[in-house]
Amino acid sequence: MAAPVLPLPQVKFASLPSTRLTPEQQYWRTFKNPLLIPSPANGPVNLITQPSIPSSAAAFPSLTQPPDVFTVTTGARVQIYSIRTRKLLRTITRFDDTVRGTDVRPDGRVVVTGDDTGAVQVFDVKSRAILKTWKDHKQPVWVSKFSPSDPTAVFTASDDRTVRLWDLPSESSARTFVGHGDYVRCGAFMPGSMASSGLVVSGSYDRTVRLWDPRVANRAAMTFKMGSPIENVLPMPAGTTVLASADNKIAVLDIVAGKPLHMIQSHQKTVTSLALASNGERLLSGALDGHMKVFETTGWNTVSGSKYPSPVLSLSVITSGTDYEDKHIAVGMQSGLLSIKTRLSGQQKIKERERRKEMQALLEGKLEEHDRQVAKKQKARGSGWDKRLRGRDFIGEGTDIVIEGQDRKRRKKEQPWENDLRKARYSAALDQVLASTDKTAQLTLLTALRHRSALRAALRNRDEITLEPVLQWIHKNIREPRLVDLSVEVAMNLLDLYSGNLGQSVAIDKLVERLHRRVRDEVEMAQQACQTKGMLDMLKAT
Repeated sequence: MAAPVLPLPQVKFASLPSTRLTPEQQYWRTFKNPLLIPSPANGPVNLITQPSIPSSAAAFPSLTQPPDVFTVTTGARVQIYSIRTRKLLRTITRFDDTVRGTDVRPDGRVVVTGDDTGAVQVFDVKSRAILKTWKDHKQPVWVSKFSPSDPTAVFTASDDRTVRLWDLPSESSARTFVGHGDYVRCGAFMPGSMASSGLVVSGSYDRTVRLWDPRVANRAAMTFKMGSPIENVLPMPAGTTVLASADNKIAVLDIVAGKPLHMIQSHQKTVTSLALASNGERLLSGALDGHMKVFETTGWNTVSGSKYPSPVLSLSVITSGTDYEDKHIAVGMQSGLLSIKTRLSGQQKIKERERRKEMQALLEGKLEEHDRQVAKKQKARGSGWDKRLRGRDFIGEGTDIVIEGQDRKRRKKEQPWENDLRKARYSAALDQVLASTDKTAQLTLLTALRHRSALRAALRNRDEITLEPVLQWIHKNIREPRLVDLSVEVAMNLLDLYSGNLGQSVAIDKLVERLHRRVRDEVEMAQQACQTKGMLDMLKAT
C-alpha cells in the first residue's frame, strides 16, 4: 500500500524582538480612558491641585475621608472637578486677571488662590463666596498653599521676591521672608515632623532654593544654589529631602546634610512640574518637551513614561480612598488641553500588589526566590481541575470503556502550487505563489525550494514577463529583517543567471536599478546605525 501524500508543513515567520513590558510599564499603562477637556478660556492649563494629606488627624478632626475634589487653574478661572466621576462640579471666575496659585485645604471646604494682580483670595468651595482677600503682594502671586498641619495657615510666594505666611483671621501677612533676588515661582510647606514648626521651602529665578523657619529672623535657614532658575520644588513625605527642577534637571537635595544627593537629567527641555505617586515611592515629572516620566525614588531610575501632544505645564497624580491609592493622572498642557487618565480597578489591584512584591524582592536580592514562588502558585492553579473532578459524581462510573477506533481526519485540500512542487514543476509553483498575496505560502515554497536545491531550477529559463514578479518580490522583502537572507539568496541566483541579459529589456533594467537603489539605501542606513552605536558606546564609556 502506498504511503499517503502529506501536505507540505507551513513555514512560519520568525518572531520579532520581544516587546514585553516591564511590571512598571504595565502598571502605568493601566491608566486608560483618557478624557481630553479643552480650556474654556482658550489658554494654557497652569495648575492642577488636590487637597494635601493632613499631617495628623488632630489637625482636621472632622475629616473622616479625603474630599472628592481637585482643582484645575486656567486663565482667570478655577474649575473644581469630582475625583469619583471626573465631572466639573463648579467654576470660580471672580478674578481680575490670570490665576496662578491655587490650593484646596485638606478638608476640602476652602480654596485659596493668587492671581496676576497680586491679590490672594480665600473662597468657600460650595458657595464660591469670598471669605478673605489680602493685597499685600504687589506683583503676581504664583504659589498659594494651605498648611497640612494648621487649618488657618497659608503660604504664598510672588514675583515681588517675597515669601509670606498668613493667618486666616488676620487682615495682613503674619510673616514676610525677604532674601530672594528674583521672582519666586514655587514653594511649599515642609511635611513630616517639620510641618508642625511651620518650615517652608521656596524656589526662585535667582537660582536658589531656600528653607525658611519662622523662628529665625531676617534670613533663610538653609540655601541651595543651582545652575538655572528654579521652576518647581517638591518636598518628599519624610520632610528630609526636597526635589527641585531647574532647566532640564531635577536635583535631589538633602535637608539634613545640607547638600545635593543626586541629579536627574532625563528630559530634553525645561521640567515644569513634579508630582509624587504610589505613596511617595514614585516621582512623576512633566516638561516642555511634552514628555511625562516616572522615576523610582530609591535609585532615581526611569521606570516608565509617556508623550503628550503639547508642552506639559502642570501635572498631578490624583489619589482616592483612605489609602490614597493612585486614581487619575491629570496633565495640563500649553495648548489648553487637560488630559485625565484613570486607572482601572479590580484585577489591576491584584497586579499592583504583585508588582510591589516583585519590586520588594528585587531590592532585597530575592528575585529568584520570588519567581519560584510565583511559578509554583501558577502551577497549583493550573492543576486544580483534577481536585474539582474528584469531588463530583459522574453517570456511568465504573463501566468499561472501549475505544473502537479513531476517525481519520480529512486532509486539507492540496493547493495547485503544492501539486506542482510535488511533481517537480518548480517554475510553475513559484509563479503561482508569487501571483497570490499569501505570504506564508510564498515563504513555505521558497524554503522548500532551498532545501531541495531547486531554487536555481525554479528561476531558470524565464522571460521578461515571468522574471518581473520575482524581482518585485525581492524589492518588496529585501528590507524585511525576517526575509533578508532568503531575499538575498534569490537575488544572487537571479543575477548569476541573467546578468548577461541585462540591457535587453527596459522594464527589467528599471527593476534591477530600483533594487540597486534600495540595497544602497539599506547599506547607508546600516552604516549610520553603526556610527551612532559607536558614538553611544563612547558616551557610555565616559
